[in-house]
Amino acid sequence: MGPHTYGYIRVSSTDQNENRQLTALRQKEIAEKNIYIDKQSGKDFNRPQYQKLIQKLRPSDLLYVLSIDRLGCNYEEIQNQWCVLTKEIGVDICVIDMPLLDTRNGKDLMGTFIADLVLQILSFVAQSERENIRMRQAQGIAASKQKGVRFSRPEVAVPDNFAKIVQFWERGQISTQELLKQCQMSETTFYRRLREHRLLTSKRQT
Repeated sequence: MGPHTYGYIRVSSTDQNENRQLTALRQKEIAEKNIYIDKQSGKDFNRPQYQKLIQKLRPSDLLYVLSIDRLGCNYEEIQNQWCVLTKEIGVDICVIDMPLLDTRNGKDLMGTFIADLVLQILSFVAQSERENIRMRQAQGIAASKQKGVRFSRPEVAVPDNFAKIVQFWERGQISTQELLKQCQMSETTFYRRLREHRLLTSKRQT
């Protein structure tokens, strides 16, 4: 049996749509059974489909990925996986978004050197971009908090007949569980709203 062609897709927590990756791999006429997709995110490579793919790969097989960051979540991981795939297993890798990263081209020493150099630069850039995104998100949240923007869950609305329900509850005519059901609140939210309600009522009376 000759070499096989495979494709790998990893969907991270910030990129939940695999359609672009899937379209790119299908254009390479890879058999559907040879396309492995991991939809869970994580900081290590304990991904079930990736592990299955690793077990399938044989020397001279060809692996397609859309972009270099599909191979890992950080600079070191990308480097490690590239080494495992190309040197330990002996497969060829083609990164669709970066034609220079195609190990089928330039099998001589210079070609290998250029591919390794490009890999190091791109994996560094990929990690730097992720860190920049996280930093911009943190800065944006901090700036919004300074402006008074709240990031908590939306407040649960108090039903129009809240006062009446509370009266029934205080008289023992309904249970706490029935009250929470009618108000559609958690117990913590109810007691907070009850304090607000009593405070408002006392202010009205004074």
